Amino acid sequence: MVPVSMGRNQVPFLLLISEGLAVLLLLLFFTTSATAYEVVGGADRDRASVHTTTSFSSSAEVAVAGNGGRGRTNAYATMMYMGTPRDYEFYVATRVLVRSLARLGVDADVVVIASRDVPLRWVHSLEHEDGARVVSVDNLNNPYKDQRNFDRRFKLSLNKLYAWNLVEYERVVMLDADNLFLKNADELFQCGQFCAVFINPCIFHTGLFVLQPSAEVFSDMKHQLEVGKENPDGADQGFIGGYFPHLLDQPMFYPPGNGSRLEGQFRLPLGYQMDASYYYLKLRWNIPCGPNKVITFPGAAWLKPWYWWSWPVLPLGISWHEQRRSVLGYSSEMPFVVIQSIFFLAMIAMTRLARPNFSKLCNRRADKSTSFMQASLKVLAIWFILAAYVVPFLLIPHTIHPLVGWSLYLLGSFALLSIAINAFLLPMVTVLVPWFGIAGVLFVMAYPWYMDGVVRALAVFGYAFCCAPFMWASFAKVMASLQVSIERDTFLPRMTGETSPTTEPNKLY
Repeated sequence: MVPVSMGRNQVPFLLLISEGLAVLLLLLFFTTSATAYEVVGGADRDRASVHTTTSFSSSAEVAVAGNGGRGRTNAYATMMYMGTPRDYEFYVATRVLVRSLARLGVDADVVVIASRDVPLRWVHSLEHEDGARVVSVDNLNNPYKDQRNFDRRFKLSLNKLYAWNLVEYERVVMLDADNLFLKNADELFQCGQFCAVFINPCIFHTGLFVLQPSAEVFSDMKHQLEVGKENPDGADQGFIGGYFPHLLDQPMFYPPGNGSRLEGQFRLPLGYQMDASYYYLKLRWNIPCGPNKVITFPGAAWLKPWYWWSWPVLPLGISWHEQRRSVLGYSSEMPFVVIQSIFFLAMIAMTRLARPNFSKLCNRRADKSTSFMQASLKVLAIWFILAAYVVPFLLIPHTIHPLVGWSLYLLGSFALLSIAINAFLLPMVTVLVPWFGIAGVLFVMAYPWYMDGVVRALAVFGYAFCCAPFMWASFAKVMASLQVSIERDTFLPRMTGETSPTTEPNKLY
């Protein structure tokens, strides 16, 4: 039996190297693209510090844009600061919140309390495109940042206290960016000096609360920060909760029919801040008390509704994206989606056209160096397959619509898997079993006619239980096919001109 020539033997090995380099370059390009799309509409942060918007340090010279010039006595306010890996995502969420409030026809200004390092282009978009009033502030020092249980993503969340310094307004509704308004809630401005919702039985939530601005209260709060007032979590939730410790004993807020304002502190009905967790139990809202006007998403940071992967894992994510589609759109992300789609399709075509044609018999070699190379290639192949399922998550714009995001993820993982399939001569259907499994579980989770969340969870569990044997069988078959492929003399090129003795024929089927 005549071994294949060395030039022929090098084809798959060189193919593996060239395609590996192509993937690295593609990953670098997409990572750069992902960074680029996040700063679309943003300027260099060093330049951002020079922007001139409304500032508390010069409140007598108020430069008001958008709604701020209408002289309204009330305001919806939210905050924006920099310094976390999710700055762009919260910028998008803030824009959606601002525009959704305007779409509901609220009779109030919409104010964004922005730290001075927010990019100038972002500020311009919020003011001139979204109609918000941007108030520029210095970050409040967080004296609790060295606490043992402190979560560093909340380091600047105490900027929320600036809401008490919006003294040009009679009432302010302070909001987190992850609130989803279903209806106009202007009656909240009839509430008293401080009102909040208890989504926890004993602790009110600071994702939405009503306040009466007061320079005296703001000054006292800053003093409490300076003296190190006890704060269980080191963030705005713990500080404001400790500052109003008796809210649980206060009466429930019901807006007076004559439109007058109440005095004092009140608990807000749960319907003004419905925790998304309540929805997932019944897959519908079952909150009899309150107006059911606002949804909040206080869960894990990486399952906020604006992330494309949050749906269909959490069904309410699609509601947030539908609101974004109607008020803001996806023009900033779509060019990168199109570019990535073209590259993924080109990658699939390239790997199919470059697939080597091995139809000859070859030999096996059992020397020590070849055995080490075989083991290394096996590890490389497994990591390559695993990376095909992970890398697309890093490349796709995080805030794109879930239907587009998941479609692009499946396309991207298929493109990367095609490289492994062709480079290591693996059976396509076997390698793609997990890919089909992911697509299937998406359909199971997205099925809209479940009776409740428990049935939905059981359906997903049942699907996973039924798929497990197929996954294991595909893994075993991939390992067997990989072992056959890397043992071929055609896959490992000879490093010398000598031929090894034939020990056993290995036929490529």
